[in-house]
Amino acid sequence: MKSILVIGGGFAGVWSAAGAVRVARAHGVPASELTVTLVSSGDDLVIRPRLYEADPESMRVALDRVLGPIGVRRIAATVTDIDTTTRTVTALGRDAHPLALDYDRLVLATGSQLVRPTLPGNQHLFDVDTLTGAAALDHHLRRLPERPAHAGQFTAVVVGAGFTGLEIATELTGRLDELTPDGSRPRVLLVQRTCELGPELGPGPRPHITAVVDELGIEKRLNTTVEKVTADTVTLSDGEVIPAATVIWTAGMTASPLTARIPGQHDRLGRLAVDQYLRVAGVSDVYAAGDTAAAEAEAGHTVMQSCQHAVPLGKTAGHNVAAGLLGLEQVPFAPDPYVTCLDLGPAGAVVTAGWDRTVQTTGPEAKQLKQQINADWIYPPIDDATTILTLADYHTTWPTADVSA
Repeated sequence: MKSILVIGGGFAGVWSAAGAVRVARAHGVPASELTVTLVSSGDDLVIRPRLYEADPESMRVALDRVLGPIGVRRIAATVTDIDTTTRTVTALGRDAHPLALDYDRLVLATGSQLVRPTLPGNQHLFDVDTLTGAAALDHHLRRLPERPAHAGQFTAVVVGAGFTGLEIATELTGRLDELTPDGSRPRVLLVQRTCELGPELGPGPRPHITAVVDELGIEKRLNTTVEKVTADTVTLSDGEVIPAATVIWTAGMTASPLTARIPGQHDRLGRLAVDQYLRVAGVSDVYAAGDTAAAEAEAGHTVMQSCQHAVPLGKTAGHNVAAGLLGLEQVPFAPDPYVTCLDLGPAGAVVTAGWDRTVQTTGPEAKQLKQQINADWIYPPIDDATTILTLADYHTTWPTADVSA
């Protein structure tokens, strides 16, 4: 009996497991001959691209409703080590008992995480990187009206004006407005250490983004960083002290620390170098998918740490990890052309195409697309093995190629 072990219960991990099962079933290989096991510390697939929205605790899908119908075994545990020489994974189960899991092929799909700063008062920072963090922020915002009135009560400072920072800042203008008393005006500020908004988004959408930020009344603090945070204030690097009850950190991402347990080359984000089949360079029985993989998306461009690339990376890794074990042909990773769809809160959204991010549409039309992506397309089907395995085919994409999340 051969075994495939997938570590990670996010988009890449779920679709890796489903992709591997699809290949096995398509070639008549029963579960008794090839097992697929997924290890995840949580019981849900968290819809991470939606965590900037209100009510984040509803943004999840039970893993057992996706994995159970297709025969994937799920282990609720936290992986602590990977030994690629002995092909053994060490984990800690829910009951705190250690587990040793063997594998013939491994898919590492443990995602990425926010780089939290070590500045004074960092315990007062919120984030929307995890379900726990987003829920804490949501609960905090809902309780603001109950607090004694004070300067900065309805002021939010968002640190980092990248993709996540822009989405949560623009979203907050509406959420805070609903919470403030009549006659009061909430305040949202964006702090960015460079001289421009959305530095990684490039010049294409920047004029529109800047115009929206100004239209929504979001204050900008460019070429600035945060020096210190308290429960009610933020001190910036230029000495400005801003009364603020809410400070959200969005600056900086890095690959899962488990990538360090895999030998080989890592990029500046900690991601593993992989070949066109998503095998880790120099470790042929280990594949990487999602935010742990520094895969080539198109000539000269590496995948982004995003749902748009995590899903096809998972499907391709799943196909190849099973095909490799079964002696079948593996397929090169070939995602749809790169696009973005950035939510801009009450001002709609902006959709761009290509790595130069040429603006395709803005406003209500773009917002409708973003809502369709967030509420429908990125969700896996549940309780239906046939539909799940059909969508696990690496050829299958979202209803339109011109989307991203």
